[in-house]
Amino acid sequence: MSAAIDNLLARLGKVKRTGAGTWTACCPAHDDRGPSLAVRELDDGRILLHCFSGCTVHEVLAAVDLDISDLFPARALDHPAKPERRPFPAADCLRAVGFEALVVCSAAVALLAGEPFSEIDRERLILAASRIQAALTAGGLSYE
Repeated sequence: MSAAIDNLLARLGKVKRTGAGTWTACCPAHDDRGPSLAVRELDDGRILLHCFSGCTVHEVLAAVDLDISDLFPARALDHPAKPERRPFPAADCLRAVGFEALVVCSAAVALLAGEPFSEIDRERLILAASRIQAALTAGGLSYE
């Protein structure tokens, strides 16, 4: 683990290692009760961030007083890195989808039971759908 990833993780809440070079944490850019931020350190030292709630990398970094340059190791300019095709492991995306699917299921059960939806319930259901779509996109999937 590099000093850069240590510095970032120390500024985040509820950090949990999910695999080699991967973590989840609460996103500092919004009121996050459960981890929705995926963090990955690549072999070359680059750090990737993805908030499944839709916060931008710049919003996340601003909330922990870091800059985009803190996600990239210093290296010679003549050493270009290959772009990541699928930067987040499928397991991380599936965990996010699984949790949001429980929210959708709970909403369906309440609806079938005839319980009225509050505005907060509707907003959370819309957020769940948005997070599921974001997880699919982060996993390299699309509906094209």
